Amino acid sequence: MKMKLTNLTVIIFLLTGMTNLLAQDKYGSNPEECKMNLSLFHESVKAKNFKEAIGPWQSTYDNCPKASIHIYTDGLKIAKDKIANGDTTGATMVNEIYAKRIENFPTKNLGKVYSDWAKFLIKQKAPENEVFEKLDLAYKSDPAGMSAKNIFRYFQKITDKYKDTDVQLIFNTMDDVVDAVNKKITKYTAGYTELQTKIENGDELTRKEKSRVKSKFYEINLNGLGKIEGGLNSIVNDLMTCDRLIPLYRKNYETHKTDAVWLKRAAIKLHNKGCDSDALYVDIVESWAKADQSVGVWKYLEKIYRRQGRVSEADALAQKIFNMGTPEDKARFVYSQASDLMKRGKYSQARTKAREVLGHVPSFGKAYLLIASMYAKSANKIGTDEFTKRMVYVAAANKARQAMRADPSLTSRAKKYINSYTAQFPPKSLIFNKNLKSGASHKVGGWIGETVRIP
Repeated sequence: MKMKLTNLTVIIFLLTGMTNLLAQDKYGSNPEECKMNLSLFHESVKAKNFKEAIGPWQSTYDNCPKASIHIYTDGLKIAKDKIANGDTTGATMVNEIYAKRIENFPTKNLGKVYSDWAKFLIKQKAPENEVFEKLDLAYKSDPAGMSAKNIFRYFQKITDKYKDTDVQLIFNTMDDVVDAVNKKITKYTAGYTELQTKIENGDELTRKEKSRVKSKFYEINLNGLGKIEGGLNSIVNDLMTCDRLIPLYRKNYETHKTDAVWLKRAAIKLHNKGCDSDALYVDIVESWAKADQSVGVWKYLEKIYRRQGRVSEADALAQKIFNMGTPEDKARFVYSQASDLMKRGKYSQARTKAREVLGHVPSFGKAYLLIASMYAKSANKIGTDEFTKRMVYVAAANKARQAMRADPSLTSRAKKYINSYTAQFPPKSLIFNKNLKSGASHKVGGWIGETVRIP
């Protein structure tokens, strides 16, 4: 028994010693002074008393640099205040703070840190190579942490540099960024949906949630993130043609035919650019299915089977998607069916599928945009005169607004739809001549069959 107690005492002593060493490493040789100075400068910075903050801040910066991330976030505010007041040492101080932050907190938001550093260098009109170096480090650390402007700036430089020598590198860079951004969109969309549900249910919000509602945190961030993929596509639009993509992927296919990531990216690009009638596309999708038995590839394989007349195999894959897929998998699959029906002019059936999508994932805003697009395309066929034709655009605009509310990452795209449709609304003179009033109900006929308000 004495032996057991002695061993326990030794263990406790060792653990206590380790804890003290870790605390000393974090707070330096004088922990109490470090903690006091942390509190002093942080409160001063919050009150924007930057001159009062400098003394205690400098002490922590020099003597306990691992104590808190506030040493660096607040330190940047102090340094930038110097710059604003004409102190030329401020710029050097900013660069030193960024470097020391990365040294002492090397795993915390590095993508954003390097991106912000690059933004500062751009404002300081630093040499292009210095800016690109920070952008490259941001991309390699975490592309989703970069600001939208810096993503575009970095990608444009990569495109300009390699468009004649390494198109595959350009596409890889784009795919890495889009994958990272989509993960962030998924995370923010979940947070936005959860917050909206709490608001609708009348649940009490936390202080953080109230702040996010007031600042429109999710809406602003999702809107910015939602612009990125379209912006990157516009930069490389001239490079992404079937004439260029097919030879490129054919050249690299044998090397990558067991690489699920490469196959997935190649298949999606060929499909999205309308190159899916080439035999190479079929080879790539089938190889992807062998390399990755997942719901993601089955959607593409199912379409190939239907096109080839292999109906029973296509039906079996569709059933697997619904048996094994998440609600998001099911929504994406049904959305692709809705898109195909729309392309074939089967608008009513496509709308039914789009509504099914929303049944799986209510925040799938693209389904609303699909419906909006079909409404607008039907205006001339459904309307019997100028007024009734123009009122179809009111129904279309309503759907685009629903898309924006369901998924704020679509805000920029949805606004383009809304502006286009609003321009087609019946003018006041037409409403007056029809002896109608603004705000009155109007039934849109045909396959749409929805009641809207006269604008």
